[in-house]
Amino acid sequence: MVPQLLTYLLEIIKYQDEIVRTLLTLLIGKNMFEKPKEQPINKPYRKLQVDDLPIVEVPEKLDYKILLQEYQEKHGKILKPVKRRKNTTFQVPSSLSCPKCGAPSAYLYANNGGKGQYQCKVCGCLFNQKNRYAKEAIFRCPHCSKALEKIKERKDFDVFKCKNNECPYYTKKVKSLSKKKKKRFKKEPHSFKMRYIYRQFKIDYQPLSKKSPENPKVDLSRLYVSPHTLGLILTYHVNYGLSARKTAALMKDIHGVSISHQSILNYENAVALYLKPFIDNYPYELSNQFCGDETYIRVNGRWHYLFFFFDAVKKIILSYPVSKNRDTQTAILAIDQVLMKLKEIPDDLTFIVDGNPIYLLAQHFFAQHDIWFEIKQVIGLTNEDEVSKEYRPLKQIIERLNRTFKGNYRSTHGFGSDQGSVSYVTLFVAYFNFLRPHASLEGNVPVMIPELAKLPHMPARWTKLIELAQQWLVENQVA
Repeated sequence: MVPQLLTYLLEIIKYQDEIVRTLLTLLIGKNMFEKPKEQPINKPYRKLQVDDLPIVEVPEKLDYKILLQEYQEKHGKILKPVKRRKNTTFQVPSSLSCPKCGAPSAYLYANNGGKGQYQCKVCGCLFNQKNRYAKEAIFRCPHCSKALEKIKERKDFDVFKCKNNECPYYTKKVKSLSKKKKKRFKKEPHSFKMRYIYRQFKIDYQPLSKKSPENPKVDLSRLYVSPHTLGLILTYHVNYGLSARKTAALMKDIHGVSISHQSILNYENAVALYLKPFIDNYPYELSNQFCGDETYIRVNGRWHYLFFFFDAVKKIILSYPVSKNRDTQTAILAIDQVLMKLKEIPDDLTFIVDGNPIYLLAQHFFAQHDIWFEIKQVIGLTNEDEVSKEYRPLKQIIERLNRTFKGNYRSTHGFGSDQGSVSYVTLFVAYFNFLRPHASLEGNVPVMIPELAKLPHMPARWTKLIELAQQWLVENQVA
């Protein structure tokens, strides 16, 4: 009887423990009881091939008002609208207009008895809802000049394919298959990439367009703590990777300053807003070796992705967006932040990344905007190809940066909000670029600022860095 009662009580205790964990997670905004063995899902990347850009044919656009005027001048009379038969069973929708010249429905014929084909009386355009004139552009295969057919619609782009069986691209691919692969191709054609494919991006993003800096809502000059105390807090919290609660305890126990952990997080968010424009617009002296990678961080109890792009020679972090998704749009944003820091885009610009296909798609997006660079992918843990063998040392450099960040981030147990994660990452980048000595740079910081080098200790350097950022905001204030 007693063992059964103990077992029953243990089950109740476990159930109550789960309730407490759930309630704390909801109240705090992050999981304080995360199991050490829990890891984000790591799926292998599907191999992606990106083809050359297609031939783009822009349909001719006309103005029906000009055409009507020209008709009147030429024939001496106006062009009358279409005269409808009284007993017709199908009427042209009043909202319909000619996609080529813009003529209203009064000038449109129902060309095939209500089956969806129309003809414009003004310009003679024959069209339907899926007609080529309804498109902004016609994409043609660069190998056979045949029009591409849309086959899929993704979140960020539409996929077009050349279905011409006589296309040189397709015939060459078929001839290059071995006998074994040809047999498999007949059974599983979807397993092979044989035809020319083009992806038209739907992302509303303009590369190399600078945004106005976001002005902080908190005036640091009105804080209750002194500038030196703020420098101490940032030193403990960012440099040494202590959590906000441990930083608050340390300030109380060692320095006798009573401050809550929430106040520390508020200071962190305010300082990050001051520093971010300064970091993003600083005139860095860069090399020509850039590498990028993603790492995991925890926000609101869920995995998010931090994209780092890094100057492997100068040891400068150039971009650091945080995203809920590991997607093409964030890869585009990360690369664009690097391009904006270059005085001019060199002809031999190359980015070293892992095997994630989003970087190839990002390269394709920039190519569509006439911005060109190379992507070199280091795949796997072993050098199975020449590219991986040549560029793996650069890939290892960005992986060491990820480990350095994780060493500082781990004690936070994740972040309770998106703003908190961005603020902490921004402060880490400021510390890494301007304050942290680097062994490979002979003990120097990556970006030398004379005003910081003269100061005796780290809290003073943090304070001076904030002052420089405030000066930059004043000088570059947008009306």
